[in-house]
Amino acid sequence: MLNFLPLSIVNVLDTSSKPDVLFTALLLEVGAYLDCDRCFLYLREPSTGLGKVTFCWVRNDNIPMINDEGWKLDSPSLSDRDPMFAAALRTEPSITIEDVETASPDILNKQFERENFGHRALIHAHICCEGQLWGVLQPSVFDRPRQWTQLEQAAIEQLVQAITRSVTSYVMSHNQPVSVQS
Repeated sequence: MLNFLPLSIVNVLDTSSKPDVLFTALLLEVGAYLDCDRCFLYLREPSTGLGKVTFCWVRNDNIPMINDEGWKLDSPSLSDRDPMFAAALRTEPSITIEDVETASPDILNKQFERENFGHRALIHAHICCEGQLWGVLQPSVFDRPRQWTQLEQAAIEQLVQAITRSVTSYVMSHNQPVSVQS
C-alpha cells in the first residue's frame, strides 16, 4: 500500500498510543502539513446521535477555537441545513471545498458555514465504520480560498482510515449520556 502521509504524521501514529495524546498531536501535524488555520475533530456515537468537537487546534489566537462543553444530540434539522453533514451521515466520500463562497449549494450551505464555522476552504473528512458516521476531521483555512492537492486529499483519507479504530474506541469510552446537552 502506498503511504501518502508525511513522516511527521506517521511518527505521531506510530508513537502515540493514548487517544488524547494521539488526537492532540495529530491535529497539530495535520495543521502544519496542510498549512491550515484550524483543524478539529468532531466525534459522534452513531446509535445515540450524540456528538462533540473533542479536539481543536488553531494556528493563532485570531482563529476561533471550537470548544464543545458536552456531548449534544444531533439537531433533527442539521442534515437539512448542512449538506456536508448529510453526506457524512450517508457515509459518502469526504468532501473538499476550495472556496465556500463559490461552492455548489448542493454540497454546501454557505450561510450555515459562515454562521457556524467562518472558514473559507476546508476538508470535511468522514470517519466511518461499518456503515455509520463516527466523526469528522476538518482542516480549514479562513481568509482565502485554497486548492487541495490530490496528494493532500489522499493523505487525509489514509489518515482517516488509520485513526478510525482509535476514534470508535474513544467515543465508546467517553460518550456518557449523563453529560448530554440539547
